[in-house]
Amino acid sequence: MELTLLVPSSIIREAEDKREATRKLGYVARAAAVFGANRLCVFPDRDGETRWGKEFVITVLSYAATPPYLRQELWEQRSELQYAGIIPPLRASSRTSTDPDGPVEQTGIVTEVGPEGRVRVNCGLQHPISLLVPPTMEDPSKGERVTVRISSREPVRARLVNEAPPGFDVKAMDLAEALTTESGLRIATSRYGEPLSISRLGELAPQTRAGLTVVFGSPGRGLPEILGVTPEAITAAEGGPVEPDPGFDLWLNTIPRQASDVVRTEEAMFASLSCLTLTE
Repeated sequence: MELTLLVPSSIIREAEDKREATRKLGYVARAAAVFGANRLCVFPDRDGETRWGKEFVITVLSYAATPPYLRQELWEQRSELQYAGIIPPLRASSRTSTDPDGPVEQTGIVTEVGPEGRVRVNCGLQHPISLLVPPTMEDPSKGERVTVRISSREPVRARLVNEAPPGFDVKAMDLAEALTTESGLRIATSRYGEPLSISRLGELAPQTRAGLTVVFGSPGRGLPEILGVTPEAITAAEGGPVEPDPGFDLWLNTIPRQASDVVRTEEAMFASLSCLTLTE
């Protein structure tokens, strides 16, 4: 199942300092990794941003999503990453064969595009390696993430494979751009949405086979306020589309027994995805 998660640029609006902002984003990235998201997109909410905005959010999330063996190559010292050391490790699983000594597939970054269909790729080995682009794969560009299948590290035996790399991409994207007909089931999360029940979850599960997109709000500024939608309109719609509608299929309350006045975004992500990614 393709899983896309969307969070607003105002997601760290309540953070007291840069350390707390970084910690919060680390757990957002951790939620994306735990539930196997393919994309983590940041949509603009400039009215809700405070001290740190979209660029800070994108930078920290992108760093968190970068495998540790590629961080030194890709990231210079930046003020946004002052507290990057407190980001919890994502430990995104590499795909391997059933043989523990078999090939391992891991993320590589294209560092140079050469002639005759070859590229140089940094994939955590001692040096970047030159690999042939398979005929079934579009020519990657410099800086692009690719999947490298490593069958031996000494001597080095590796090849590019036409598969999505382990982990997730981080992108800046408008809601309307992200909520396309190819996004699968598109869910807006809100305490005013349709309460999620066991029976309703059973109805939704088959619809997620074509993909799932889940959108979250920010602390003290949920999706209704961000989008200019009244809570009454969401309640009256009984979970269905609400005007102005950027493209949601339904509004869903994934924590129907919420007993706290505020649920932090990272908490809502873990609570919501624990239910929505259940198998039939």
